Amino acid sequence: MNDLIVTIANVMGSGLRQAVPMILVAMGGLIAERSGTVDIGLEGKLLMSAFAGAATASLTGSLPLAVLAAVLVSVVFSLLHGFATISQKGDHVVSGLAINVLASGLTLVLGQAWFQKGGQTPLLPDELRFKPIVWPGVEVVRDVPVIGPVYEKIISGHHVFTYIAIASVFLTAFLLYRTRMGLRIRAVGEEPNAVDTAGLSVVRLRYLALVYTGIMCGLAGVALSMAQNGGFVREMSAGMGFMALAAVIFGKWRPWPAFAACLLFGLLGALSDRLQGVPLFGVSEIPSQVFSAMPYVLTIVLLASFVGKAVAPKAIGRPYVKER
Repeated sequence: MNDLIVTIANVMGSGLRQAVPMILVAMGGLIAERSGTVDIGLEGKLLMSAFAGAATASLTGSLPLAVLAAVLVSVVFSLLHGFATISQKGDHVVSGLAINVLASGLTLVLGQAWFQKGGQTPLLPDELRFKPIVWPGVEVVRDVPVIGPVYEKIISGHHVFTYIAIASVFLTAFLLYRTRMGLRIRAVGEEPNAVDTAGLSVVRLRYLALVYTGIMCGLAGVALSMAQNGGFVREMSAGMGFMALAAVIFGKWRPWPAFAACLLFGLLGALSDRLQGVPLFGVSEIPSQVFSAMPYVLTIVLLASFVGKAVAPKAIGRPYVKER
């Protein structure tokens, strides 16, 4: 029985860690979309910030500079998306796709030019990585049934961005529902004309929302390349930005349901890692690709099931033209 509890705790802890980049990206994308901006460029911002963080760490040997570079690059890409969609009133989907393509190509070109490793960065030493944090008392409660495995595997033993990701859900929910700024962001995504009539700038509010998105995606990129991994690998985001967007839609543009959807994706990824090579349903050899595809299949199923049912902000994706 205790072995089963340990196994469950291991899977849940691993699932939480795998969900961290998606949680951060989802919280950023949620704010952008609640303000009326469709942001399918989340994948590109995640990828670009992951590269910027790992590359800066390799070149400067500084963790703070790496985090700052990742966040700044992500914010710049967010503002670029804002310029195309808010200022120039371009198509949101086309702009997001352009950012994804640009990030994919730019990381490859810069990685090859700077490091000559096929678009990868050098492996980061331990001092340039965010290592797991062991909480006090782990050794004391390790052998306690249920409490020990839960404390050691689920609560303790995560890198700092795991706790930042959880805090970001509280922050996003507080921002949206408990602050004046959150009320304005929700209003500008629903009725921008009313916001403009009240004397507030629709453009400014949407740009501020995109800055928040950029910060969250920047932190997610650092978590991906400098905490979960020891450097940047080509296309390492592997669709996490799209999964985060699916989580936002599945969660009906609300922080806590979106967080739950990200956890579901993370747990499915952890299960797929653990089930590879394990006989199931009388089949001794199930191809590993079946398990690797499970999170993406779930993403498609969720989108197909909920896109028509979830009610998006009324003004999302529509350019705002100021009435004269």
